[in-house]
Amino acid sequence: MDIHRLQYPDHTTTGLNERYSLAIGFFDGLHKGHQAVIRAAQEKAAKLGIRSAVMTFDPHPSHLFGGGKNKVSYITQFPEKVRLLEQMGVDTLFVINFDSELASLTPGQFVEVFIKGLQVEHVTGGFDFTFGSKGAGTMEMMDSLSDGVYGTTIIGKVSDRDEKVSSTRIRQLLAKGDVEETARLLGRPFRTIGTVGHGDKRGRLLGFPTANLMPDPDTLLPANGVYAVRFSYDGGTFDGVCNVGVKPTFHDPNRMRPSVEVHVLGFEGDLYEKEVAVDWISHIRSERKFESVDALIEQIGLDKETARELLAKQG
Repeated sequence: MDIHRLQYPDHTTTGLNERYSLAIGFFDGLHKGHQAVIRAAQEKAAKLGIRSAVMTFDPHPSHLFGGGKNKVSYITQFPEKVRLLEQMGVDTLFVINFDSELASLTPGQFVEVFIKGLQVEHVTGGFDFTFGSKGAGTMEMMDSLSDGVYGTTIIGKVSDRDEKVSSTRIRQLLAKGDVEETARLLGRPFRTIGTVGHGDKRGRLLGFPTANLMPDPDTLLPANGVYAVRFSYDGGTFDGVCNVGVKPTFHDPNRMRPSVEVHVLGFEGDLYEKEVAVDWISHIRSERKFESVDALIEQIGLDKETARELLAKQG
């Protein structure tokens, strides 16, 4: 998959002489609704004999407009988004830098620069996609601005159990720790990628050594608690039990940033500084404070067995 990063007004389209069927959106999470948009663009590309493309934006608009107060954490970090798009068979990815210059473009200016300027022959977007200054542009406007240069397809609401599949809904589910329902809406387990760092090594002292995962600070995490997970490293996949939270038995919960610690079943080796991935499969229990270390050790043992059972059912 070809990847082109564009920044208005300094970007250049020199050498981009292909014709494209383009799916446009932010696509955080690449959930089933997003997949419907991208699949439709790919089908149109096949019919027209041109390249399929996805256009997305980086960073999230909240980083510009949130004033530092309401920045949105990402359901899917950019490297994972690229991996998933490649897996879907997308030919080209356009990543537009979202800054104040881009945000000031009118819908008409945006179309001239990033649609007609890139020789797009067809644009596919969700019914609620907006673009241009203050989000004034809609997919209906995208069609009216085409002047016959490109065609458009608008994908209607994709529903699941009579409710729209959306990034907002997924965020709400993760805030409750409902990783099972999240996986249904994504069409795959929710995944967190990070590097293994040095923690307080308390797990090893308790008899349950853990990999201390350090994801990007902008990565969304599920609610604090204990989960059955699958742990991927260097082409291998292992069962695991993961605690995300502040370890209230040992720390003041008001003074700790949540940590992600995975006890990997059946793995021995040095993971420090290695990039790994955690797929969240099932929620086991909420995080809580224990009256003694012995009580905590006993519960961790139970959690480990529960994780084995849940993961065995998954296959």
